[in-house]
Amino acid sequence: MTNGSSPAFDAQCARVEAAGNSVRLRAASANDRAFLLAVFESTRAYEFAQFGWNEARISTLLAEQFAMQDAYYRQHYRHGRFDVIMSGEVAIGRLYHDWHGNEARLIDIALLPAYRGAGIGTHLLHAFVAQAADSAMPIVLYVEMNNRVQGLYRRLGFVAVGENGVYIQMRREVAPFGGDVTPVAGLALDDAGQY
Repeated sequence: MTNGSSPAFDAQCARVEAAGNSVRLRAASANDRAFLLAVFESTRAYEFAQFGWNEARISTLLAEQFAMQDAYYRQHYRHGRFDVIMSGEVAIGRLYHDWHGNEARLIDIALLPAYRGAGIGTHLLHAFVAQAADSAMPIVLYVEMNNRVQGLYRRLGFVAVGENGVYIQMRREVAPFGGDVTPVAGLALDDAGQY
């Protein structure tokens, strides 16, 4: 078994590996809204389940939070790209990023639970960092203080440069990114005119 995991996880990893270089991005559309909400819910539902609230209350709260987050991102990152992460023809997550100005911003990255831990997020981050390095752009992102992905960000050259509430602001200065990186189709520097 991979990572001391379950047979179901191993099967999922095999499907991801079989997809090979088929991990790509495509612009989100209004038709993806329910999927994007599901991705958001998958990253936040555990927080509210701890309070013993019923599913209906949690779903309502998460739908409201998703709508507020979506409006905030689109207002503050007017040139941002709001992409759906695809494995073959299956939507598996979201990557929001902005290449406008003199720095790249990694706004948000999230995968559905079945696709976490299989190296997809790491692959996407490597491609993002390599593209920023090739474009001589520093990268800025925010990450929750208790999110363990900070370790990956640090290994990729990010350092903490500030705090904002429950978030740590991290930055990667312009620096070469070594190693072989498989490009991700759809990862582009321009805005894509999405919904």
